[in-house]
Amino acid sequence: MDIARYLSIGSFMKVIRKPGFWLILALLVLITLPHYEESLKHPAFLTHATANLGLQRHAFERILYLAPIVWAGFLFSWRGGFVTSLATLACMLPRAVFISPYPMDSLFETSVVFIIGNVLTFSFASLRREREYRSQLETAHQELQKSEETYRQLFENAHDTIWLHDMEGKIIAANKSVQELTGYSEAELYTMNESDFLSNTSLNLVAQIRKKLLKKEPLEQPYELCLTKKDGTEAFVQLTSSLVLGEDGPAAFQHIARDVTEHKRMQENLRFYLSQATKAQEEERKRIAHELHDETVQALVVHARRLDALTSSDTELPEDIRLGLEGLRQEIDEIMQGVRRLSHDLRPAALDRLGLIPALDSLASDVSQFSGVTVNVSAIGSKRRFSEEVELVLFRIVQEALRNVWRHAKATRADVVVEFEKKRTRVTVSDNGKGFSLPKTVSELAREGKLGLVGMQERAQLIGASLLVRSQPGEGSSITIDLPA
Repeated sequence: MDIARYLSIGSFMKVIRKPGFWLILALLVLITLPHYEESLKHPAFLTHATANLGLQRHAFERILYLAPIVWAGFLFSWRGGFVTSLATLACMLPRAVFISPYPMDSLFETSVVFIIGNVLTFSFASLRREREYRSQLETAHQELQKSEETYRQLFENAHDTIWLHDMEGKIIAANKSVQELTGYSEAELYTMNESDFLSNTSLNLVAQIRKKLLKKEPLEQPYELCLTKKDGTEAFVQLTSSLVLGEDGPAAFQHIARDVTEHKRMQENLRFYLSQATKAQEEERKRIAHELHDETVQALVVHARRLDALTSSDTELPEDIRLGLEGLRQEIDEIMQGVRRLSHDLRPAALDRLGLIPALDSLASDVSQFSGVTVNVSAIGSKRRFSEEVELVLFRIVQEALRNVWRHAKATRADVVVEFEKKRTRVTVSDNGKGFSLPKTVSELAREGKLGLVGMQERAQLIGASLLVRSQPGEGSSITIDLPA
């Protein structure tokens, strides 16, 4: 209540500060004084004019009361006019009821003045609102024109390629960058359909994107498309699409594209060089593994047999010498085991002869034997072989993952699961170790010294696979390689 009272008092103070309020009050006083004081006569010309119009003096004064009502409505809207009309009604009623010799006529005139005053007030208020509305519309129209002009300039001069096409694919707008990218002129573009410079694969992708946009389904953007230029060459763009709505619903599609042809070619070149370097590395590993197995191990076998011959000969050897030779024999056996293990790590023979799953079984057995970590390998679905390059990359990733398990994770168990599906193969390596906090980007992995994970991701990219790492401190880790087909 106090707040309402304060607000009403504040509003009243604002009103009385306006000069118009005092002018209306002065008009009411000036009209009311002669209305009741008979000695106060109108000027002769005014009396003569009202007589010619057939108006009595007091009837004319009642008409004059319209002036403050209308003026109040003009200054303070319809509320001010209504309040003033009530004030004039209070001024006119005593004379009409108690003084006028014709009370019925006076009451009728008073009512007419009250009604006409309010009608005029409401009419002025409506006119004012309409004028304000028209002014707002004009301002909005001007702002819209400015916005359209600004958008047009941004559209035309944007570095990115922007074009719009209707629901049937006909180009309806394209900026200069589209002309530079495709080689078509502006006139040619406006006679073309989007399908004229998209490959079949790109058209299928665009159709899926349109359906998702129309259904308001989640959409991964930007996505990549291949365009065919006017000269027949190809360009690759990263595209972001949106739906343009009209008054009757969807009207067009807008595409914002960035030319990534050079970037893509550089990536392909880098991937090719990395692939070649990896192949060369694997060939060198294979050569060294064969040399270790065929030469070094065989040489150690020969030396072991000579020692066996010495210790088992008829010649009596001193006890200390015989014990020394037996010690050497044991050391040679240990060296042979180490060389065989190193040869296997460099190039597992089972991978070339039997395939991925047997090679992973052999790897799991070796890791369990040397590290004490229990490693289980399981295959789900119909097993199939891959190309030599793909099987080798998958094996190396699993090998690196298991090496991280027994070196860093402090785990007691690890599981390798290979899932064969119709359109993809998924390999997951998980452990029950201590886990770690994942950084946000791959570059942070390198800065933190987790080069093994970086190498695994690079290898996965060589065969078109994706690598997903999951880990939390105290909850173990898992690495998943997702390979299409």
